[in-house]
Amino acid sequence: MKKSPDKLIIGSKDKVDFPKLKLYNIDAKIDTGAYTSSIHCNNIKIQRKGEKKYVSFNLLDPSHPDYDHRKISLPLHKTKKIKNSFGQSEKRFIVVTEIILFDKKYEVELSLSDRSKMKYPILLGRKLLKKGFIVDISRSNISYRSKMRRKH
Repeated sequence: MKKSPDKLIIGSKDKVDFPKLKLYNIDAKIDTGAYTSSIHCNNIKIQRKGEKKYVSFNLLDPSHPDYDHRKISLPLHKTKKIKNSFGQSEKRFIVVTEIILFDKKYEVELSLSDRSKMKYPILLGRKLLKKGFIVDISRSNISYRSKMRRKH
């Protein structure tokens, strides 16, 4: 199969950056079975500020090495019913932020979810992947290794 010149190959997992959330080199699973990307968080609460709804949460949890007790507050983008990995539908809050892959910023919608029982705190779904990625499940950390080579 010939590589499409406008698409980047991404592996089955990688390390990604969320600059606005101050999260760097965080483990992510690439999942073509999921439509929406998700991020592990807890203490999720909806707040109103005037006419706008915001969602506040703690990223990750105390068992994760990058957990720092910070409370994040972002505008609520939407609420969506999403099937979890066990096939059950649940209502989730969706926020929008930036992700960096291959030194390029992409806007990404993230559902806020408890991924404490999952191996990866981040799941990247098809809605992000269709912005220019081809998944090669035999490879991993392609974006991260590319970033590390540029630093040296």
